[in-house]
Amino acid sequence: MFDEPTLVANAGLVLVATLVARLRVEELVNDTVRLRGRVGGALPGRKVLTLVHAICAGASHIDHANVLRAGGTASVLGHRVMAPSTLGTFLRCFTFGHVRQLESVTAELLRRAWAMGAGPGKERLVVDVDSTICEVAGHQKQGASFGYTKVRGYHPLLATRAETGEVLHARLRKGSANTQRGMHRFVEELVPRLRRAGASGELVLRCDSGFWSNDTIKVLSRLDVRFTMAVHTGNVAVAKAVAAIDEGSWTAIEYTQDGVAEVAETIHKGRRLVVRRTRLTGPDQKLWPDWRHFAFLTDLEGTAVELDEFHRDHARVELAIRDLKEGAGMEHVPSGHFFANAAWLCCAVVAHDLVRWTALLGGVVKTGTGVVARTVRTQLLAVPARLVNRSGARALRMPEQWPWATAFEHALDKLRAIPAASG
Repeated sequence: MFDEPTLVANAGLVLVATLVARLRVEELVNDTVRLRGRVGGALPGRKVLTLVHAICAGASHIDHANVLRAGGTASVLGHRVMAPSTLGTFLRCFTFGHVRQLESVTAELLRRAWAMGAGPGKERLVVDVDSTICEVAGHQKQGASFGYTKVRGYHPLLATRAETGEVLHARLRKGSANTQRGMHRFVEELVPRLRRAGASGELVLRCDSGFWSNDTIKVLSRLDVRFTMAVHTGNVAVAKAVAAIDEGSWTAIEYTQDGVAEVAETIHKGRRLVVRRTRLTGPDQKLWPDWRHFAFLTDLEGTAVELDEFHRDHARVELAIRDLKEGAGMEHVPSGHFFANAAWLCCAVVAHDLVRWTALLGGVVKTGTGVVARTVRTQLLAVPARLVNRSGARALRMPEQWPWATAFEHALDKLRAIPAASG
């Protein structure tokens, strides 16, 4: 029988809700996102928080927000939970300018969370930039189209923090957008955003060959940002530079059991070019007998071997993208309206980062350690509970012998001790 009004399906959301209260998210959204006069635009704070909390709990569709309306779940969130139909109307009232207002909310939340202790401070901040394809199945999605992957969908641009997987900036693009499209402006917005958030140390940006652009390198140099940027080795000038490397300059590095790899460096148009070449060994070598080359430009100091290892670590951006899409948020693009989906992306980014800030500020993981959203969701957020009245105060009664009970209580105490953010 489904008749118990005091049960809370995802009682661990009280951790996220506590941090949301300290960050003053609802007030910030109400003050920043100006949707007055538009149908569904009143009091945007509670609507954004309904979407954010639903995504934190694993929602990938607007209808999944109904999980927050079941039993006593809404009682632990600190705001009114809105119906999915209201949320759909709300998202459809967004325009280009309103999406930019919501992006400014994500920037301010980043500043507030980092000021509470989640930021890099004076330490070096490594930023990984990449794009991904959010596949759609229908033909009514505005802006969705086929790109270089031959998959119908959207092609958002993302910047993540290498140490924690936080999404630092995101921009939704049409599915047909070239990988480089909007990168120049994206970097122009990203770097000041990080500086305002409190990142006062060295900034390093890593990206793959799809973002190779001399204009982008000039922007990074002007903004005093170091970089490692992969290049196309099929480019005539690059191929010529690689071919000119002396055979005695190659240094062997560890690779897979079925292959060998070597690293060397040269100069390409006045910039440092680090090259890694690989080939198979054993019987499979007959299939690919020649060396395959991978190269990147950089202005960092260090040996070629050290820089190659550092640049290959760019692959961790895929873990952050997986968390943003797997089982929550961008696994599904819900609306037929482009700017509604852009607003949905902003909400998914806030939820994605809130899960990480909850784990970091709550002491669940150490600073600088990667956070897997699915793990946090399973261990802390998805714990069931019963809402009871205990000596005149509401309390949550959770399962006995919950394996992560101690971590939960410790995190809640730490989050409650954080002073509320200043506006």
